Amino acid sequence: MRVAESIRRKLEAAFQPERLVVEDESHRHAGHAGARPEGETHFQVTMVSASFDGLSRIDRQRRVHQVLAEELKGPVHALALNLKGSAETS
Repeated sequence: MRVAESIRRKLEAAFQPERLVVEDESHRHAGHAGARPEGETHFQVTMVSASFDGLSRIDRQRRVHQVLAEELKGPVHALALNLKGSAETS
């Protein structure tokens, strides 16, 4: 399974998001530390979930990092997060 798909499945199972976008941005980091020629090292995640309602930005990020601990130990070098609660969207 590709890294992006693994990230997507784990986040969907853990947070039941209303919106989830997982972008592989590895091509933007070619030649940088942690980059691999085959990619799948740098990701941007945008997610809206009721699970984040009432949580601070740091608490939201901690929860995502817990869910993706395996990926962050291995293939993922960088993970940019844009996390919002349901109440924060119009």
